[in-house]
Amino acid sequence: MLKIYTTETCPQCKVVKSYLNALGAKFEEVLVNTPELIDEVVNLTGERRVPVIKADSQVIIGIDFNKMKEVIYG
Repeated sequence: MLKIYTTETCPQCKVVKSYLNALGAKFEEVLVNTPELIDEVVNLTGERRVPVIKADSQVIIGIDFNKMKEVIYG
């Protein structure tokens, strides 16, 4: 299952969630609202930004429709 790190005010996060919903992808949303979760995102990506999608060992930062399709459809 995909894990998506988001914030409440991130417009890109809303786009990614809508896109994944339209594709029928199942995902767990993690609302990044604590210092620990911010650290988790930084440890995954080396950056302090969202959205971040984690699928197994693959991490996608930001909006990348092609990579999202690859992760979902293989």
